[in-house]
Amino acid sequence: MTFGQSAPPATAKQVQYLLSLVQKAGHSSFRDARGALGLTQRQTSGKFSRNEASALIDLLLGGEEDSDSANGAVSPLTGAGERISADERLKADRLDLLRGMPADLIAGELERRGWSVVAPD
Repeated sequence: MTFGQSAPPATAKQVQYLLSLVQKAGHSSFRDARGALGLTQRQTSGKFSRNEASALIDLLLGGEEDSDSANGAVSPLTGAGERISADERLKADRLDLLRGMPADLIAGELERRGWSVVAPD
């Protein structure tokens, strides 16, 4: 794991498969797809965590039926028609993970990091 990453890096097979899906969506590379897919600068270099790669693969596979038939571009949209960046998707995934955690585990981790935790009344 490299500095600043919260998850193990994606496997070479994941990245290769992801690149093939990006190319199938009408982009020549990750860099070309940066704006359309909301990729970060790190991701345009082909560096993804396993979770990021899985989420983007799911997005591209799920978006194939929603793709624009004129140019094959996949549009990552919410039900409200707003774009979701990769960072926002990752943040939402982390929030979902935290919601399933017991409060005492979360409080213990916060205390380990130096926070003061007080139970609600």
